[in-house]
Amino acid sequence: MRAVIQKVTHAEVDVLNENTRETAGRISDGLTVLLGVGTEDTEADARYIADKIAALRIFEDGDGKLNRSLQDTGGAVLLVSQFTLYADARNGRRPSFSAAARPEQAERLYQAVADLLRGHGLTVETGRFQTHMQITLCNDGPVTLLLDSNKLF
Repeated sequence: MRAVIQKVTHAEVDVLNENTRETAGRISDGLTVLLGVGTEDTEADARYIADKIAALRIFEDGDGKLNRSLQDTGGAVLLVSQFTLYADARNGRRPSFSAAARPEQAERLYQAVADLLRGHGLTVETGRFQTHMQITLCNDGPVTLLLDSNKLF
């Protein structure tokens, strides 16, 4: 499982249909998390990612040090599925997505991460799985981190 985590002052995700635009999720201070699920991922990967997100100390304390977590600050999470995090563009010009989980597995584990984050007492807003979405955010810091449940980076 892979995640791109951005500390934000605000963020929202809109779902686009033919002629309509609907806001699916909106947060103030917290984290926007783009989450990709791989073919080999399990509930253990979902737990690892959710626990990491909840406890990452990337918010300033009184001394301006990155020493506080979402749990400490009461921040929220905007969680958006992002299968393209498993794109392989090493060969040719068209990325391969063969390492990305099939939609049924990906949605189940994506929902598991959302539920686990809520279990940590966090407010979680989400995008809508398998739709065309647009994300608007203000990256604070900027702070952007990459997580991989296989600890590849």
